Amino acid sequence: MRSFETGETVVRRDVHRSGRVWSEQALRVVTDTGEALVTACTPGAQTRWPALYAKARADGDRTVRIAAFDAMASGEWELAPGVWQETELLLWKPPAAWFSIDAFFTGAGLRNWYVNFERPTRRTETGFDTFDLTVDLVIDPDLSTWTWKDEDEYAHVRRLGIVTDTEHQAVELARAQVLALLDERAGPFADADRWASWRWNPAWPPPCLPRVREPAPEGR
Repeated sequence: MRSFETGETVVRRDVHRSGRVWSEQALRVVTDTGEALVTACTPGAQTRWPALYAKARADGDRTVRIAAFDAMASGEWELAPGVWQETELLLWKPPAAWFSIDAFFTGAGLRNWYVNFERPTRRTETGFDTFDLTVDLVIDPDLSTWTWKDEDEYAHVRRLGIVTDTEHQAVELARAQVLALLDERAGPFADADRWASWRWNPAWPPPCLPRVREPAPEGR
């Protein structure tokens, strides 16, 4: 699979083990090396989310997210179009890692680091596929303190069988790996100051998802 060019639009997809797409996010490539694929997005970037996720965000009701996981377990969900809002995102994803390390920025600068535990990357012609495994780690901008996030949702998806025992073991190992990177100031944390000074390239418009082809009308 080819490397992606800086500035190129790619699509990050969360793909359920059934093969169905759970979400899509348009990103731009910052750099693509053997160590990691680094991508970014900005407010206005196109996304497609589970409709129940979109409702949970609009209503400010996290209980609706639980209903979204129930829908995932049943295999019955719909996607709704959306746009990335409020923050700029820088995303560092090693190809074989069960996590990505993200940095979120506001107008005031780096808001926080965020570790998303997810399946390893599978490259596609238009970007890469993974699958969010729910639990996350939120780290202060100066790397001094951190907090686990969404442990309750992780327990729920474990009960539903969305995260298998094998995946759970991989997540537990990945948690230890990330904490070691943080403690040793390795990986992106070795260049924390450089990352903290990153800003979206103003020459780049917000990235768009590829157009979904509609089925042709019958009789044509």
